[in-house]
Amino acid sequence: MSLSVDLNADMGESFGPWVMGRDAELLQIITSANVACGAHAGDPDVMAETMAIAVENRVGIGAHPGFPDLQGFGRRRMHLPHKTLANFIRFQLGAAQAMATAAGGKIRHLKLHGALGNMTSEDGELARACYDAGLSVDPDIIIMVLAATAQEQAARALGCAWAGEIFADRAYNEDATLVDRSQPGAVIHDAAIAGPRIASMVKAGAIITGSGREIPAAIDTICLHGDTPEAVEIARSVRAALETEGVAVTQFPGRRA
Repeated sequence: MSLSVDLNADMGESFGPWVMGRDAELLQIITSANVACGAHAGDPDVMAETMAIAVENRVGIGAHPGFPDLQGFGRRRMHLPHKTLANFIRFQLGAAQAMATAAGGKIRHLKLHGALGNMTSEDGELARACYDAGLSVDPDIIIMVLAATAQEQAARALGCAWAGEIFADRAYNEDATLVDRSQPGAVIHDAAIAGPRIASMVKAGAIITGSGREIPAAIDTICLHGDTPEAVEIARSVRAALETEGVAVTQFPGRRA
């Protein structure tokens, strides 16, 4: 059976005159884009421009909601009532849907950002609250989950369409969660390492931790963070390594099993 995988990137994270990432270049390489919805980053103009370029390049568009934390870029943990958090998810998804429609596109997936993503990878109830909120807006939306974590368990329990994600530029703990950014080696900056590393994981069907342990995982999509200086080089390296190994790069269809 031939292998295929999606490449996604977090983007649309500029704010007014402050530019974050090389989105236009990335959108020529990736197959899915996670667009910030104005809470942790982004603004309406940035959302509109990013989605227009995504449509032009036939890149799938996803909503990328996070904590309302512009100063901290959504990477500071916040503890909100589930009801309040659910409404933040609905609010951001609705904004993304409006902007995508205006650009001639459609929101096909939802991916949680930053600290919210990390917290829901550890806490299944929190993940379910967020995913329930998204599904209440669009029952057919594909939920992008951190593979082999509580996020995946929550999506499976909901019976919704989902896609398993691994990261090209992040190191993994032994429980398949991401190494905290404050720790040495948490972020991978060398494109020459990132590409072959990811190709190995896709072929193995497993997350490979720092110790070399293989954790079986549903790998449907690979994340390339758009805010690192070497994002485009890593994206090119990953895509080239996958194609060299005979792995097709295409949008994920979503799974329910």
